[in-house]
Amino acid sequence: MNIEQARFNMIEQQIRPWDVLDPDVLELLLVVKRENYVPAAYKNLAFVDSEIPLPGGEAMFTPKLEARLLQDINLKKHENVLEIGAGSGYMAALLAHKGRHVTSVEISPELKALAEKNLADNGVSNVTVELGNGAQGWSKGAPYDVIVISGGLPVLPDAFLQQLKVGGRLVAIVGASPAMKAQLVTRVSESAYDSKTLFETEVKLLKDATTPSQFSF
Repeated sequence: MNIEQARFNMIEQQIRPWDVLDPDVLELLLVVKRENYVPAAYKNLAFVDSEIPLPGGEAMFTPKLEARLLQDINLKKHENVLEIGAGSGYMAALLAHKGRHVTSVEISPELKALAEKNLADNGVSNVTVELGNGAQGWSKGAPYDVIVISGGLPVLPDAFLQQLKVGGRLVAIVGASPAMKAQLVTRVSESAYDSKTLFETEVKLLKDATTPSQFSF
């Protein structure tokens, strides 16, 4: 397989058609080698338009979904990021190249170890992978400039909104299969938030994510 040709085809045939046109994001997809974060058994699928299996029944997002979330969050060099769900470490690596520091929270010890190894092997030093359940929020290090939730949520817990700085942005995929919505939430003041739906998609739910039945209205 010609890896660079496959990478080029991924960008031109999957990612650009999904309205990812930010030159910085497209450049980053050339710099951060996706194949280095894909489990060895699936290396030849690193650039295909599908989720890639990870240990423990988890999966990597599709390339176009990763790229679109990265573009829409509009991360700046000075900003600190909270990611929920480290997976293989690839999304954390993309965020680390654009931001100041990434705290990535992973519930699976096996995936935490995998992400840490992949990040170290690729020279990414501004990511801290924490072992824990971040599905309800993560107060350590809060508030954050940017929060990226790398997994689905039935509802968005209020804790995440409280853990955003004013001016901060959060991206999450919320709802029930098959019509989940990617949402971008911006904290515009101490008490006000602006939310917009970016697109519909479907992803696996985070382990231990809050389900709406636990809420009383």
